[in-house]
Amino acid sequence: MTTTEHHVAHGGTLNPEGTSTLNPVGADEKTWGWFAIFNIWANDVQSLFGYSLVASLFISYGVGGWTAFAALIVAGLFVMWMVNLSGAAGEKYGIPYPVLARASLGTQGAKLPAVLRATVAVFWYGVQVYFASTALALLIRSITGAHGGTEFLGLAWIDWVSFVIVWAFHILIFWRGMGWVETFLNIAGPFVYLVMIGLVIVLWQRSEGQLLSATATIFANPEGTFATEFKGFIAIVGTMVAYFAAVMINFSDFSRYAKDKPTMMLGNLAGLPINMILFSALALLTTGGAAVVFGEEIINPTEIVERTDSVLLGVIAAITFFAATVGINLVANFIPAVNGIANLNPEKISFRTAGLITSVFALVIGGFWNSFISQFGISGFVNTLGATLAPIFGIMIVDYYWHRNQVLNEDDLYDMKGGVYHYDNGWNRTAVKAFAAATIFSVATVWVPWLAFLSGYNWVIGAILGGVVYNALAKHDVRA
Repeated sequence: MTTTEHHVAHGGTLNPEGTSTLNPVGADEKTWGWFAIFNIWANDVQSLFGYSLVASLFISYGVGGWTAFAALIVAGLFVMWMVNLSGAAGEKYGIPYPVLARASLGTQGAKLPAVLRATVAVFWYGVQVYFASTALALLIRSITGAHGGTEFLGLAWIDWVSFVIVWAFHILIFWRGMGWVETFLNIAGPFVYLVMIGLVIVLWQRSEGQLLSATATIFANPEGTFATEFKGFIAIVGTMVAYFAAVMINFSDFSRYAKDKPTMMLGNLAGLPINMILFSALALLTTGGAAVVFGEEIINPTEIVERTDSVLLGVIAAITFFAATVGINLVANFIPAVNGIANLNPEKISFRTAGLITSVFALVIGGFWNSFISQFGISGFVNTLGATLAPIFGIMIVDYYWHRNQVLNEDDLYDMKGGVYHYDNGWNRTAVKAFAAATIFSVATVWVPWLAFLSGYNWVIGAILGGVVYNALAKHDVRA
């Protein structure tokens, strides 16, 4: 029996290219260079929400621009450190997040964090499909001039056509395998930057050279004190760490395709602190230019484009917003959803089957988002699921680095009926206890009002608690 056949028989599934969705990738599949890793992060931040978030940091937190920039750099360095930790096992052994989780939670216990991550991912996958379709609808309206029409579930016919096209486009990409995902990310990342630079140039021309002076006023904060600047600094760091939290836990889903560890680390360096500086600078210049041209600080790029009254720019922007939203959807939502769903029944759920399951949920969630789900108060539910993931990160890191010294038994990771990671009927009860104890705090920051001030840091604190509690309990359990 070959290695691939063994893993398929013990917790792996075949993807469309003949290898396994969950099995360790072979040397011929480890083709992602530093630029591909860079584009993972470029696509993760280049969504409409990412732009608005970064632009608002310079306005909403009451700090000077240099403080905001310093906070963004520190956040980028911190996230880089965290993903280098979480991605190391993926790169070394070629395994995805659900398989790595088996080492600390057990072959059956790992289904819990995989399902939690997949649930969050599936929900936001459907929402992002809808948001990407709004970019395509903008493109159709810019070209045809068509507007209005009878609405069904809150969407006009153009919106529904756009939504179905975007939904099918996602299926086309994943149906062709991870090679197409990498190609799309490598195209979308640089393309978005080129258009952002173009938008800055347009605003520079229309502001008659006042763009830099307007940007300087955003940096100025004459009323700021050390206390207010420090408070804002911490808040921005916490906000950005929370923004990247979901990808931090399952980064091995991507690092497994990196050529080697130095390549992964270089890609993370370019993709996080350096990418944050570049993207934030462009967002700041765009916001400053819009303040001069339109008389107010606008943090929504679609509104800036609409006010330019340029059909050509509208078309280009629509394509850009579409590419950016699809890019983040593939990175932050589709891949973790597929791997998490496949892990529920590794022997029967293939890459394509898991992708179709994800797409069906996306069709329902995205189709009903505008008319029903967005008004249903679902954010608390999703935030609760996200908060439960934090302790898993701490448990996995402590287990891999402190208890296993970065050494895993690859065959046992795929042995669903025995082996060192089977523990008690597939569950590591020590890890489950640590997870339950730490999760109480993380979830409390979502629902308990007097803990709300910690909500921006619940991921970091929850991860630390998960790791500390697991380490303390594991000392008394030789099997952990």
